[in-house]
Amino acid sequence: MSVLILLLPESPMIWIFIVAVIFLLFGGSKLPQLAKALGQSKKAFKEGIAEGDDDNRLDKPAKDASTLSAVDDEQLFEEARRRARLRVGEGKND
Repeated sequence: MSVLILLLPESPMIWIFIVAVIFLLFGGSKLPQLAKALGQSKKAFKEGIAEGDDDNRLDKPAKDASTLSAVDDEQLFEEARRRARLRVGEGKND
């Protein structure tokens, strides 16, 4: 952690210089595109994490419904509706 602190510039003039160099390297027209790409990457990363959580939740068997005879019909219909909504949501992303 102390190494990271040593690498950060303390002076505001150094920060201004770094921003100016970045501006000169990429130009004014490329900076908005870079910011948009960064935002899209962040959004895709969050969606991937959420999708992984959903997959983990679907893979785990239900503890209280270990056998088909123990499941109420209403629970089966609710599960079928939930899975249909998930499939419809996946179809929108394609």
